[in-house]
Amino acid sequence: MSEDDETDDAADSSTDGPVPVGVKLGSTRTVIAYPDGDGDLEIVNTLTCMATYEDALTGEEQVLYGEEAAREYPDRVEFMLRSGLPEDDDRAELTSTFFEEVIEANGVPEDSTVVYAIPTIDNEAGLQNLETVIENSSIGTELVESYPESLCGTIPAFGEDLEAINEILLAVNLGSTNLEASAYRRGEQLAPYTTGAVTGNEVDRVIANYVEEETQGRVNIDVQTAREYKEEHADFEDYEPFTDVIQQPGGGAHEFTIERSVMDAVDEYVDEVVDEFANTFLPELANEHMKVYNLALEKPVVLTGGMACIPGIVDEFAERASDELNRDIEAVAPDEPALAATLGAQRIADRLSD
Repeated sequence: MSEDDETDDAADSSTDGPVPVGVKLGSTRTVIAYPDGDGDLEIVNTLTCMATYEDALTGEEQVLYGEEAAREYPDRVEFMLRSGLPEDDDRAELTSTFFEEVIEANGVPEDSTVVYAIPTIDNEAGLQNLETVIENSSIGTELVESYPESLCGTIPAFGEDLEAINEILLAVNLGSTNLEASAYRRGEQLAPYTTGAVTGNEVDRVIANYVEEETQGRVNIDVQTAREYKEEHADFEDYEPFTDVIQQPGGGAHEFTIERSVMDAVDEYVDEVVDEFANTFLPELANEHMKVYNLALEKPVVLTGGMACIPGIVDEFAERASDELNRDIEAVAPDEPALAATLGAQRIADRLSD
């Protein structure tokens, strides 16, 4: 998404007062959104990772973050939120250092109202650490608030304002480290469900295994390469086999073609998502909130998160969920599912600033 997109949402934000900032510190990517002086929405989108090195002249420790850190220091780059949250003091300190580097490098305004998206994870220590990282940062001098990530992610899917807050709906966040599902009744989260058994990261590992099998052991790729294959090639609408080249030990190169590995992995993932949604989450919701269950299923299910970016996955989910539940299920996704939680958080921050 370019920095010129979504400008209408920020156009009414005043630059005279606190700037409304949306934040998502994700396990794979961190996204920050805020309006610039012209009211255009700035989008900061970077890998959630960092590396340190010693300055050759001064001996001082220097910090690199994001794609630059992953590219230049693959041997010691830290992905500090691989589990979704900073789970201990060391991870919290690394996350704080990373976040401050991102803030400073991109000029995120200190005089700001900050809303950050939080995952639905039963981990009080990790959630407290995340809160500390955000609240102790240099931004958010006016106000810092948190809202569920899946709620924030639904907002861009329901119009140009905050219409989703007044809906009764179901949200499914297809994340890297967790699958989350929740019902929302006018912004109130009901029957939140989380599992780490069905994740984007697991898809990456499966792709790596399938590539080895498909090439009869001649090719071994790491999970980072598998993730790139998924992001660049997975497509339920128009998948095409692709070719890559690896350097062999001792010299020479080996060219190979991937026919099935990527799509087999994401196909199995959708089946697993539907199974968790239809056979675990929905029965629990119906047991606790039958009225909400019935009303919410009359609306499209909102899919957010990085895996929702795969072309055609929304229709695949709707079709398979319909078959599983023996009733018509519709599904929608925001235009930019991977950015949706941050954009939704920024809209909430804008309203709170008013």
